[in-house]
Amino acid sequence: MKRIALILALTLALAGCSEPPAGEAQVKVKFDGSDAEEPIPAETATAEPQGPSACESVQFDGVALTHCIADPAQHSIGTANLGKDKQPFGSLASFAASVDPATIAFAINGGMYGDDLKPIGYYVQNGERLKELNRAAGEGNFYMKPNGVFFGTGTKWQVLGSNTFFNTVGDRPGFGTQSGPLLLVDGKLHPEVQDDGPSKTIRNAVGVDASGKAHFVISNAPVSFGQLARYYRDVLKVKNALYLDGAISSLWDPARERMDKGRVGPIIVVTKREAKPAAASSEAPEQ
Repeated sequence: MKRIALILALTLALAGCSEPPAGEAQVKVKFDGSDAEEPIPAETATAEPQGPSACESVQFDGVALTHCIADPAQHSIGTANLGKDKQPFGSLASFAASVDPATIAFAINGGMYGDDLKPIGYYVQNGERLKELNRAAGEGNFYMKPNGVFFGTGTKWQVLGSNTFFNTVGDRPGFGTQSGPLLLVDGKLHPEVQDDGPSKTIRNAVGVDASGKAHFVISNAPVSFGQLARYYRDVLKVKNALYLDGAISSLWDPARERMDKGRVGPIIVVTKREAKPAAASSEAPEQ
């Protein structure tokens, strides 16, 4: 009996010192930094750091922001929504699992989507138009006119109002995503955006400056439309800035080991140019 008791005691001691099995849930953190109710699987942990970051932490109007720059001299931009199985990735972690992290400067959610996680507005991926321009009326942020399109081919990127895009852009770009509203319209706040309105949540946006650099900003704390718009106007000196989304706004920055956990639709992917990503179609089909 003593021998059996000793074996039992040793077994229990070893069990108490063992590591939890692979795949055990980790503590999930909400966007505001508080503990969430549901766990996140361990396999969604971030990858190893991948060199210098294109993103930096900044403060504006008392709000912590992350500002990421895509430079035409160093980066290429594309979009991602559907994987090889023709189904939406659904999260940045899922997209990250499909690429070599060493080729990615950063990726961020980029545009409004429906329940199926597919874009509800204009969307071009790898030179293929998967959704036509949406100029319909409706409820919600997307339909706060003017809304707009972030698009580009090669090293030329732009943000234009949807009507301006429709009337002036004849060739299909290499990538494009429609969202709304425009936070800045020709250097002025959107007519329905206050300097600092009451609606505050995690938000992200994009704008292109006069030198051609694309500036992506995601708030690390709740921010109003007006605060985000004024950062683009007063600090980044951007003419047109496009709101990308709120609440689910997510960033993947491999260099800083940041992988936000959110349900996303379209994704804007900024790739290191030396990584030689697949080129978009060189043809110039219609929009």
